[in-house]
Amino acid sequence: MTTLTDPPKEQFRLSMLLNDTRYRSYTFQFIALILVVALIAYLGSNLVQNLRAAGLNISYEFLGEPAGYDINQRPIPYDSQSTHLRASFVGVLNTLIVAFLACITATVIGVIAGVLRLSNNWLVRKLMAVYVEAFRNVPVLIWILIIFTIMTATLPAPRAFRGEDPEATMLFGAFAFTNRGVYLPKPLFEPMGWVVLGVFIASIFGAIAYRRHATKLLYDTGRLLPMGWPTVAIIILPAVLAFFVLGRPISLEYPELGGFNFRGGVQVLGSLIALWLALAIYTGAFIAENVRAGIQAVSRGQTEAAASLGLRPRRIMNLVVLPQALRIIIPPLISQYLNITKNSSLAIAVGYMDITGTLGGITLNQTGRAIEAVLLLMLFYLTISLIISAVMNIYNNAVKLKER
Repeated sequence: MTTLTDPPKEQFRLSMLLNDTRYRSYTFQFIALILVVALIAYLGSNLVQNLRAAGLNISYEFLGEPAGYDINQRPIPYDSQSTHLRASFVGVLNTLIVAFLACITATVIGVIAGVLRLSNNWLVRKLMAVYVEAFRNVPVLIWILIIFTIMTATLPAPRAFRGEDPEATMLFGAFAFTNRGVYLPKPLFEPMGWVVLGVFIASIFGAIAYRRHATKLLYDTGRLLPMGWPTVAIIILPAVLAFFVLGRPISLEYPELGGFNFRGGVQVLGSLIALWLALAIYTGAFIAENVRAGIQAVSRGQTEAAASLGLRPRRIMNLVVLPQALRIIIPPLISQYLNITKNSSLAIAVGYMDITGTLGGITLNQTGRAIEAVLLLMLFYLTISLIISAVMNIYNNAVKLKER
């Protein structure tokens, strides 16, 4: 009578690190890691020795000293007596603001242009092709300068709004478009106003949850729930109801002409608008090509099958084509978002004080701490890029096709 036994396990030997394919890749990766660490250590040691020989040392004490300069676009309170650290923080916020606005706008422009490039209308298709080829083949810096020049040369100065009825030249009596920028009403929050804002944010998540439920119900049962008006109602109605129930705790401060400039409200500098629009329309051209490629990668049989079921073209695009195309669109889209964030450093060309203009510009020149300032700049852009990549990769894993 015979019995079956497991074969004896092979003992590990050092030669397996090179001869066994199970360990060989790890061996080479470990060797490469050691070499990289050694190179970084050598460069760091060399830098420290050179600085010591020149009588210098790496120190960040300058961040606590008064900055001594003004910043034109201030999302938080700041004056010339604030520290270099606060000036750098203002620059960080300015960079994040323009990057966020440009990413959202570029995505909207890119998706619309990418879909219209495949339109059956010859004129629309060619116009989108002209847009894509014109904007992506001209450096973004040139577009920034063009838009900024147009704004400063064509829009009137604030004093042009002076007259018997200055509001007659303002849009809805609340918006003033000048060569110094755009003046908008400023929201003023009472203590309960933040509750209204919280309700509005919660309503956005509620709308997202409703759309996911409606999509899941459609895929599971074929029952189609309305998407448009319920989404708008979920977002707007709770916030409006809370606004009136809590006694209108949010008011608006309108810009008013005083002297040679407007007072009150919120001023959005022309440099911010020029940088925002230039980055959006420039990157939108690249995103349009990504969207077009993703849509064309979906089998035409999918569209024909959906049409045979009686779905309209708009629903075919939203429910059948785009969900499958996202797996192709998202990876290059991540690169475009990273490009927007890094290209925002061109803001100094139009005087917009982002992190490159504050920490990497005036602060660096005033303190002479070039190494410290550049290291902080590198750390900031590296951190932001890694965060964007991580968030978009999570979204990419959520929308990719899942096999049964």
